[in-house]
Parts: sequence; C-alpha cells; structure tokens
Amino acid sequence: MRACALLAVLALAAPASPLAAPEIPPVANLTDGVWLKGDLHLHSRHSKESTNNPVKKIIGFAEANGMDFIDITDHDNHVDGDVAHHTWADPELQSDKVLLLYGAEWTTHRGHGNVFSAKPYDHQRLYDVRDQRDAKILAVKKALGIHLSANHPIGKDNFGFSYDIVDSIEVWNSAVWPKNASAIMIWDDMLKSGRKLTGRGGSDAHHGVPDTPDQATPGSVQATANYVGTPTTWVFARTRTAQGVVDALTNGRVAVSANPAGPRVEFYADLNADGRMDMMMGDNAKPTRRPVHFRIQLSGKAIPADGAYTVTVIKNGDRLGSYPAHGPAPVVEFDDTPAVEGRTYYRVEVQGAPTPYPAVPNSMKLSGDMVGLSNPIFFGFDPNF
Repeated sequence: MRACALLAVLALAAPASPLAAPEIPPVANLTDGVWLKGDLHLHSRHSKESTNNPVKKIIGFAEANGMDFIDITDHDNHVDGDVAHHTWADPELQSDKVLLLYGAEWTTHRGHGNVFSAKPYDHQRLYDVRDQRDAKILAVKKALGIHLSANHPIGKDNFGFSYDIVDSIEVWNSAVWPKNASAIMIWDDMLKSGRKLTGRGGSDAHHGVPDTPDQATPGSVQATANYVGTPTTWVFARTRTAQGVVDALTNGRVAVSANPAGPRVEFYADLNADGRMDMMMGDNAKPTRRPVHFRIQLSGKAIPADGAYTVTVIKNGDRLGSYPAHGPAPVVEFDDTPAVEGRTYYRVEVQGAPTPYPAVPNSMKLSGDMVGLSNPIFFGFDPNF
C-alpha cells in the first residue's frame, strides 16, 4: 500500500466540502468493530532535528511490533508547508501491514497541532493561515475535512489557540509520564466546559532507536527510551481502514497505554440494568435519573496472571473512586447516577507495574506506574453548543 501518490495531492484543485463528525451509534458488544493500535506523533528525516530515523526505519519498527496504524507527522515549517513533496512523496512511505495516515505537525508561533487524514489534502492551505485568527483557521480546517489535534498543551510549545478548532488533544506525549499530568488537567478543563474532546497519545519520537551505541544522541532521552508506541493509542474502529481510524479518533473511541504490550482500557456502561452494555467511551446519552452500571476491562496478552492494578474513576474532573483490579483479565464494575441537569462525564486512569516493552526497554523507567487511560463516557453533552 503506497501511503501517497504525489499526483493525487497535486490534483486537489478545489477545496473539499466540510465534513460532519461521523455518526456512529453506541456499541452493544465487541463484535461491532475492531481494536487497532498505533502511534499518532512521529518524526522522520524530513524533520530537521530528527536523527537516525528514516521513514523506512519507522515503518519497519511499527510492522515488527504489531502496530496497526501510524501517522508520520513531520514539522511543516521545515518544508514551508509543502509536506506533499517531502514526507508524503518519500518512496519509503509504503506498507502492506500498517495503515498509513496523511498528516503533519502544524508548527506555529502559538503552538503545535497534528493533522490526521485518511486521504491526501492540501496541507499548504492550513500552513498559510497559521498566524491568522482562530475563526479563519477553523474555516480552512472544515473546508479541508481534516481532524486537527492539539499537541503537548504544556511547555514552550503549548497550544495557544482556541480548543474549539480542534477535535482532540494530546494528553500523553512521549514515554515521560509526569509532565503529562498538567495536560490531563487542561483536558479536564475542556471537558468541564462542555467540549467533547478526544484525549489521545503520541510518542513524538524524533530519533530512531540506535542500531549501534555510537548512534545514540548524547544526553537524549528519545534516543534510548522513546520510540514508536511509547505511548500507544488504541482506537475501536468500525473497519480496519485509515478512515476507520480517523472516525474512531473523532468519536472518542480511544484508549491510551504506555506501550503496545500494556493493558488496553475498555470502558462501558449499561443504561437500563439489563446486563448488556449500551455505551462505550466516546458515547453520549441523555441522563434518566436512574443509576448507570459501568464496567472497566483491562485487556492484553501481556497482562501477567498475578497482575495487580489500581483503577481510578474520574467524574467531572474529580476522583470518584479507586478500585483494585487483579488477574490476567481484570474487571472493575461500579454504579453511579449522572446528574439530570447539566453535564456529566466519567473517565478512567490505571496505575500498576509497567508492562515490559523489549523493543524500547528503557521506556519502562520513564512512565512510572501509569499504564493506561480511557476516554470519557458522556451524559447530557449538547453537540450543538
């Protein structure tokens, strides 16, 4: 599968019509889609500060470690917005095993964002309005029909635009967990304001894992401990396609784990006490004054038989409760009643012993005991406000 045909990019003579968010009904069981894992923030040799990281190396690593999708998001300001003739046109950008999204890191004076698209789009148009007012940027984003995501919302490159122009936020950037706590706080602030904003991860890897010790970048954490899959973003997609990945990301059918072997957090809700799960993370329902039964499942082949985790439920930005989870297929269940007036959301964080990732062994030392998180289940969120 070639990720890009340059002629297809150059043939984009007219802007695409605005795309509405995909309509995906709540799932009732695990047969309605497929879990796919990948990395949504990667840099190749087409980013100037990248080292030992050609496109072929990234894709080969992703294939060898069971990734289902990746988006190589090189800095657009390094090529004056012309990613179509650089990253997308790279002859190494091809795979018959991994879904390859189209995108770039939108690099501006007011912060950075990533674009996710299932097909070629005119990135130059987005680059050209990087210093314009938010309303202008939003109009271009809608015309292009792309998913725009806020990158690393803290630090020197913090996202300085309105969160109304993005569809998701990078709440877990790189293997270094502690710095992401502030990003989580910003995410909660946006959710409490009524924004139905997907939280996702991205390794932001710039340097390839060294082939030999002499290739390591001196003093660089990324060279030895942060690469493809640290962290890993999971999406529950209706189809195993690039469009399926983007749609699931837009709709919040997303979890994040410290690495591809770590526990995947699955979060469901039973609205009518019939024992059947009616909702999963990303779904939004009208509260009914009745208690809702929630189920959290930790899934993964690498979960040890004696695995021990702490599952923390966050309700409207505050800790609702923490629960122990044990065994090779841990499950936690709880009940709570969403408020009839206003908005309520629930999300999940999981702590425990890190899961080994032999391909990037030093990443375990940086993530601490944070092993996974879910996106929220929503109640009473008005999509038109």
